[in-house]
Amino acid sequence: MSGKFFIKTMGCKANQFEGGIIIENLISNGYSQVNSISEADFFILNSCTVTHKSDNEALYLLRNAKHENPDIINVITGCVAQIKKEDLLSLDYIDIVVGNDEKLRISDYLSNIKSSNVMDLMQKTDFTPAVLNDIYKTRIGLKIQDGCNSRCSYCIIPFARGKSRSADVKFLTEQINNYVKHGYKEVVLTGIHIGQWGKEFGLSLLDLLREIEKTSIPRYRLGSLNPSEIDSELLDFLQTSSKFCPHFHLSLQSACDKTLRAMNRFYKVEDYLAQIDDINSRWKNPFLGSDIITGFPGETDEDFEVTLNNLRKSGLTQIHTFPYSVREGTVAANMQEQVPLKIKNSRADLVKKLSKEKFEKFINANINTNTTVLIEKRLDKKIGMYKGVTPNYLTVCIPYQEVDLFNTIQPIKIESIKNGKLFGTFINI
Repeated sequence: MSGKFFIKTMGCKANQFEGGIIIENLISNGYSQVNSISEADFFILNSCTVTHKSDNEALYLLRNAKHENPDIINVITGCVAQIKKEDLLSLDYIDIVVGNDEKLRISDYLSNIKSSNVMDLMQKTDFTPAVLNDIYKTRIGLKIQDGCNSRCSYCIIPFARGKSRSADVKFLTEQINNYVKHGYKEVVLTGIHIGQWGKEFGLSLLDLLREIEKTSIPRYRLGSLNPSEIDSELLDFLQTSSKFCPHFHLSLQSACDKTLRAMNRFYKVEDYLAQIDDINSRWKNPFLGSDIITGFPGETDEDFEVTLNNLRKSGLTQIHTFPYSVREGTVAANMQEQVPLKIKNSRADLVKKLSKEKFEKFINANINTNTTVLIEKRLDKKIGMYKGVTPNYLTVCIPYQEVDLFNTIQPIKIESIKNGKLFGTFINI
């Protein structure tokens, strides 16, 4: 079977990586990718279920696709498909349901309309190797791990992804070396909970990073980590690396100890605030992102003020925040003292405002500094600019040179900011 497909991937970097796998699987099996629903025979939705809003968005996209093209075959995969399984087939605008493991071989399932193809990932103990061969980019993801062994009281993801399962070192280093052969200059380590990598082997993430250092990849970047998974030994190692990009994303979720306990998160705010200070002392202008949930059940005005004050005094660069979303099947869904939506949203707005202030301060701290950029593309010829990404995850525009610098790492000086965009000049060119 073959045909034309249109795909949309929602959610995390692991899902984005898997979206690339889906595309390559379909193309290698005779399908062709198109740019609109109206042209397609299949709409592939690689969904996310991290919030109730993302569930609703997924169903909206599928309904809308059927409305736009009544003959299209709607295929839902990803975390919504994994959680809801056969229930989705009762909806007249969904034709095929494919689970999170099965989606890596999605072409096997497109010939059977009104079928649900979802294994129980809680019973799965091995990592399914996934190889992305996309040769059209400068940076590429590498999925090192899947699943999660934590049981945060608000989170449904362990049930959508199963237990933590790690790719072995040999597979990962071989993939990185293959990426280098294809010209990639940076690899981003992704997964559902990468800090749990290697636990079933008696290894740690640090063990993997030591092996990655031996490869010839010029740069690597880490996905999200819990504060408890970052210790001095890991930071000492990263500080000596010439390949590591000083870009951290800390999965904090709250800055109030009472709320963290209710979330089933086993660390204290004072400890990770000290950790953030430590990271800032080791690198010049490291990017320090974080996640914060507002309006968790039982979070009082006083609790939120504690969170806001702690975030304000922290050395974070940027804060990704969202209101707490009730997820059926989690402990928090049955907790008393659910916070009204209006209050959750207003608290989120305050954190977003603080995040904007912090990010602007971070941007300004980078002006008049020397760094490097990986040149990702040339902007419109009329603009006459290259766009590059710094190790600390800033996008910088640099005047175009006659020599082709695409997919090279170049030294620059960041000089100014205009309309929210950073501009710099090449050094020694």
